[in-house]
Amino acid sequence: MSDMDVQRNEGVELPAPRSGMAHFLWQQLPYVVALVLAVAGVAYTNVSHQPLVGYWEFLALAIGVVCVITKWPEVEGKQAQLRLIWTQALHWVAVLVTMNIMLVSGVQQLLPTPATGLVLLTLLALGTFLAGVSLLSLQISFLGLAMGVAVPAISWLKQSIFFFLLGAVLLIGLGLTFWLSQDRRPAPSPADTKNHVEV
Repeated sequence: MSDMDVQRNEGVELPAPRSGMAHFLWQQLPYVVALVLAVAGVAYTNVSHQPLVGYWEFLALAIGVVCVITKWPEVEGKQAQLRLIWTQALHWVAVLVTMNIMLVSGVQQLLPTPATGLVLLTLLALGTFLAGVSLLSLQISFLGLAMGVAVPAISWLKQSIFFFLLGAVLLIGLGLTFWLSQDRRPAPSPADTKNHVEV
């Protein structure tokens, strides 16, 4: 085989991994979007101090639809497809009912508004993880785990934001002190450098 044939074959094989990677990223897009929307909902709730009731319901329904759509090609037969739809519908209705119980005014008074967002994210994470386990879907289970890990991460970040700010102020202060001390050193005079060279 000549070098030109090898180069042609390499030229033909290069686009395949790129399209494979693009296809893989396209398949993972619904899970990434769901995770970003969940974290954004908690962040907005913490900033605005108002629970987003409709937002969480929409997100739960959207994840339920993603569960059905991703498993649909693997299910064969009308009976199995109906079972997939009904089991997921019952699962996500149970999650929605639990979320709405947390939003009842009597329960709402016991929790501060930022905590309500974290509780709703926890319920959504649990529902997503259990849906992934029942569907034997690694991506959906991982999405639920990622949402669950986001709950303590958001709580920790909110509590430690003052430590981060103090650390940033300390680093800026040290940097300014070092920078200003460098500028205040007396520059050697030409006579000093001449005497130093002669010695």
